[in-house]
Amino acid sequence: MPDPTMSDLLLIHGSCHGAWCWDAVIPALAALGISAEAIDLPGRDGSPTTLDDYATAILRVAQPGTVLVGHSAGGYAITAAAEVAPDRFKGLIYLCAYLPAPGQSLADMRRAGPSQPLLPAIRMAADRGSFTIAQDMAPAVFYHDCPPDVARAATARLCPQPVLPQETPLYATAAQTLPRHYIICTDDRAIPPAYQAQMARNLPPQAVTSLNASHSPFLSMPDQLATRLAEILHQIGQTPPNGAST
Repeated sequence: MPDPTMSDLLLIHGSCHGAWCWDAVIPALAALGISAEAIDLPGRDGSPTTLDDYATAILRVAQPGTVLVGHSAGGYAITAAAEVAPDRFKGLIYLCAYLPAPGQSLADMRRAGPSQPLLPAIRMAADRGSFTIAQDMAPAVFYHDCPPDVARAATARLCPQPVLPQETPLYATAAQTLPRHYIICTDDRAIPPAYQAQMARNLPPQAVTSLNASHSPFLSMPDQLATRLAEILHQIGQTPPNGAST
């Protein structure tokens, strides 16, 4: 029986993806009694977009008590929203995501990582305002543990990613007063798993878990991901906020 005190989830996608990537997870969560919604972040058409625009889009739909889930680059988006209105949210869950370091942009963090396996697949637009992922490389970096038809369909739906949100430093303080959890994907070929562990190192040990998944567990193992999110929701409901700095 689901815990009736659990907060709803708002699911936030990463670079070049959209709300569609959570399509299999939402019904899996519903089967566990958890309501979830996914949104498209602005700028998916390559138009100029800021990190503040991301926060505004999230705040426009998030209800009081929402728990935010950010995948990959979505870690910056959920942190930015929580920084603006921390009282709106019950917690933050980072799914193989960038957990912002003080004063650093996502691009800074990516460049500081031990390796950049995604870099060869990035194709910058002529005006350098956005980038896409090379379609012939996307399955290997994002979807290698997905069924081939799922990987092909996902690759076909990838879209431009605006650069500016990823070049914007974030000084998160208020967001750190919320319970924060991290899910490391141990077979990730886009963000090195060891770097994920490094980003999460200052969170309480019980707030860091793992899935033996690629960068896209919402496609390769949606049921297992839903179960893990449900477990974290229960933990957030039982534990006080942590303010460990990253």
